[in-house]
Amino acid sequence: MPKYFDPHIHMLCRTTDDYQNMAAAGILGVIEPAFWQGQARTCVGSFVDYFDTLLGWERFRASMFGIHHFSAIGLNPKEANSPSIAAEVLDILPRYLGRDGVVAVGEIGYDDITPEEDLFLARQLELAKQFNLPVLIHTPHRDKIGGTKRTLAVIREVGIAEHMVIIDHLNEVTLPLVLESDCWRGHSVYPNTKMSEQRMVALLQEYGTEKMVVNSAADWGISDPLKVPKTGQAMRDAGFTDAQVEQVLFHNAVDFFAQSGQMDKQIVSTPLAIDQRRQWQNNSALRGQEPVVE
Repeated sequence: MPKYFDPHIHMLCRTTDDYQNMAAAGILGVIEPAFWQGQARTCVGSFVDYFDTLLGWERFRASMFGIHHFSAIGLNPKEANSPSIAAEVLDILPRYLGRDGVVAVGEIGYDDITPEEDLFLARQLELAKQFNLPVLIHTPHRDKIGGTKRTLAVIREVGIAEHMVIIDHLNEVTLPLVLESDCWRGHSVYPNTKMSEQRMVALLQEYGTEKMVVNSAADWGISDPLKVPKTGQAMRDAGFTDAQVEQVLFHNAVDFFAQSGQMDKQIVSTPLAIDQRRQWQNNSALRGQEPVVE
């Protein structure tokens, strides 16, 4: 079975049996980008607790099932439109960007393409340059072409190296824009609203596998944390070799985020040893169930 890696998934929104199913399907690691929680946060302290949970409890919970968990930390574009809180969040980001397990600034970018989003995208790109971290950029659900063009323009205005940037949620109309740059190309296979497995395969057939990255973007919406291995099966059904499947669905993502210096490809290629007797701050996700030790 090919190795898989999901480089954009919001596991804090998911239940623990998702980790079980992901591990069984061959997913060795995940990256969890900081994310909008469905309603506005009211103070910077809520971001502190959220970031600490991603780097603490959630990383521990993934390890209980042998999955390597990394994070991208940043101010989500939707939250950039609360400028007073957003400015405070940017003040605390430096304390997180050097933490163990943080492999990128993200997800950042555009929602409504407002002046506030412009400002905080540029400021976070500058932080990424300062910390020599890759960047995960969200392209908007509305006006995808305009948002993608503006994203590329800001990347060039700030002067961050394009090979340190992955532009996500691409589709048939926005991928060609990114192909003109040296940025990496992210695609979310997500029911009904983003890419399907079949559309993703068609893009790979047309444009090849170089710098092409696939994720599930699974979150609290109607989504599927197994979309990466399901895309692998669709690729095999279409005639791609196991080596090509693994290149797109494991190596490309790991190669991109390993630029952070926080991810060792050799280590990520092997599941973590499972010892569910361990606890995090005297807590476990087992809720009294018998621990597994492998």
